[in-house]
Amino acid sequence: MENGFISPNEIWTPQVIEEIQEKAELGRYRIRGMGRSRRVPSFDDLVVVPAGLTRVPLEGYRERCETRTVLGTRFAQKPIVLDIPVTVAGMSYGALSLSAKKALGIAATTVGTSTTTGDGGMHPDERRASKMLVYQYLPARYGQNPYDMKRADAIEIVVSQGAKPGGGGLLLGHKISAEIAALRDLPEGVDQRSPVRHPDWMGPDDLAIKIEELREITGWQVPIYVKIGASRVYEDVMLAAKAGADVVVVDGMEGGTAASVEIQTEHTGIPTLAAVVEATEALRELGLDDEVQLIISGGIRSGVDAAKALALGATAVSIGTAALLAMGCNDPRYAEDFRSMGTEPYSCHACHTGRCPAGITTQDPLFMERLDVAVASERIANFLYSMALEMQTLARSCGKSNIHHLDETDLRSLTWETSLITGIPLVGQRRNHHAAKTPEKVSSRETLTEGKW
Repeated sequence: MENGFISPNEIWTPQVIEEIQEKAELGRYRIRGMGRSRRVPSFDDLVVVPAGLTRVPLEGYRERCETRTVLGTRFAQKPIVLDIPVTVAGMSYGALSLSAKKALGIAATTVGTSTTTGDGGMHPDERRASKMLVYQYLPARYGQNPYDMKRADAIEIVVSQGAKPGGGGLLLGHKISAEIAALRDLPEGVDQRSPVRHPDWMGPDDLAIKIEELREITGWQVPIYVKIGASRVYEDVMLAAKAGADVVVVDGMEGGTAASVEIQTEHTGIPTLAAVVEATEALRELGLDDEVQLIISGGIRSGVDAAKALALGATAVSIGTAALLAMGCNDPRYAEDFRSMGTEPYSCHACHTGRCPAGITTQDPLFMERLDVAVASERIANFLYSMALEMQTLARSCGKSNIHHLDETDLRSLTWETSLITGIPLVGQRRNHHAAKTPEKVSSRETLTEGKW
């Protein structure tokens, strides 16, 4: 104690003390939903540099800015054609309520984009609600059905996800209702842990065989995606592309989940910002950046994040948590219910408990009744529309008539850290570049820009 005040301790914070005491009581690690909470380099560390005299900006009210996006042009006979480059990520019926799944499908159909099944297979109601539905093929094989694969518009082989790369899925017994148990061939009310790897292949050579198998099942009609949690991104993307993927999905460590071991969410993987850079570099190295499409996910919150991801080389982005928040997750109308769970609106990470007051991440009939599918789908559609408008606004300001024309030259870094990760010049760097240089300036600044800017 100094001058009557307790000195702050950066190591033994109240949060650390609480965590230790909770582990001491439970005898296990923490489990929670949503995504990571720690600060990592992000798209916020980049700014868009609009047109001035060097380029001519476009008028928003009379000059078109194209958002059409095509996925799966490499081998599929029927590529997916989206009206906007924002898709809905895989979230299972089980992790989410059926009402939530239907709302996601209706919203995606409304704005002309795709949604994804998640673990647990394809529910008939989700298929009816979704004009474009991606079928996830996961290690657990829950609900796997070749006939459903044939009805899908794309197949996504899931290797791992950003919130828990190197870890399997987790669905606690609170959510294993009688219907979920029947669909997944599981005992009702018992915690379910999915395998961490596919049972019938162990590496990239086997993945190539699996991709061929899925192409045969679907008659070479639909695109085959490969989804990886961001870890060794450069190598993984190269291997997925060489194995024959039409589309590679890279999920950064900011990705959300219905349930994960907390240390995996907070301390494994790499940030989405770094992931898109490594993935783009890998495809360019192979000469496949115009042939294999790249979808980036993990903490995408707005059209601003999406536009920056596209400028760094992504073809499209995928949202999960943002869609749930748009639907009504963390709704302050249910403040008392949140407090009964020991949390507050805007701070809830209790998706894993099955007690979601908004009726989204639950199988409790009483809570599910609260989610109006029509209202929820309209809210998600509005959010997706707003993301597209934000992307168009930034593209037009840069003089681009197509959001896919955004590139690295439309960005600047705000921090040295982000500049080193992305290769995007630091703001003010051009001025310093022409100033009198010390040896230190030459070695640090010109290394970043040599041969590129």
